[in-house]
Amino acid sequence: MYDAVHPIKDWVELKRRVGPYRRCFVYTHSSMPGEPLVVLHVALTKEIISSLKGITTAEGPESQVNESQPLGNEDPNLIKALIFYSISSTQKGLQGIELGNYLIKDAVNYLITEYPQATMFSTLSPIPTFRIWLIERIKLAEKGEQIFPTGLWNEVLQYLSSNKKEPDWAHLREVIVSNSWYHNPELICLLKNPLMVCCSRYLYVEKRRGYAYDSVANFHLRNGAVMWRLNWLADVSPRGLTNSCGMMVNYRYYLEQAEDNSLNYVQNQKINVCDQIAALSTSLTAKL
Repeated sequence: MYDAVHPIKDWVELKRRVGPYRRCFVYTHSSMPGEPLVVLHVALTKEIISSLKGITTAEGPESQVNESQPLGNEDPNLIKALIFYSISSTQKGLQGIELGNYLIKDAVNYLITEYPQATMFSTLSPIPTFRIWLIERIKLAEKGEQIFPTGLWNEVLQYLSSNKKEPDWAHLREVIVSNSWYHNPELICLLKNPLMVCCSRYLYVEKRRGYAYDSVANFHLRNGAVMWRLNWLADVSPRGLTNSCGMMVNYRYYLEQAEDNSLNYVQNQKINVCDQIAALSTSLTAKL
């Protein structure tokens, strides 16, 4: 079983990933028998979920639907959303070919015939290089550069700096790199706003050649998805904290709008974004 996004730990978790309220789709080729080219994991839920809890953990996504439902059974009437939570390409030589795009579309077409009442289609996606991007900017702040707008990190820096007169950016960097903030309830509260603001700007404003800087965002936006919601503490595994300080994002697919959204993004570099992310990103007044 391939899952480069959320590695499978053991047989129990493997059974959950392909058990009730789960689907797994693959593309194969006759020249590589038994070897998938791309793998897509889907959770069937009652709503667009904001956390990995119940998908990759022992509870399973069926707890998102109905905790009293016996294991092994599915109630189709409770399945309202299809969540694409992991897509993995297994062959490095095919990275330039976006097979994942076609696999998502095929999976949707297949599943809506089985569950016509499912009308919401979304990812729950990682933000793999956000923390690297953030740490580089904190390093510039350590050198005295005005990277962040005044006030964004004030409460956090006051908490960390103690009696020091100058902001302790080095301490902030250490706390984020070590993930120690996640074990401090006060820091979790203090860091939520600045991290959400910075991550929103990273996703929506930061660009590479006119397109989204984040590779996962670029993939789904090219496919016609909407950057729909940023989720706080959605993946608190060591990997999730290290990649994105625990945040994840939903890219929502509105089937009737996907083609127009894709063309608008590819041709005009226009990102279709929700109010939440747009508002957070524009709350910054300094260039990051």
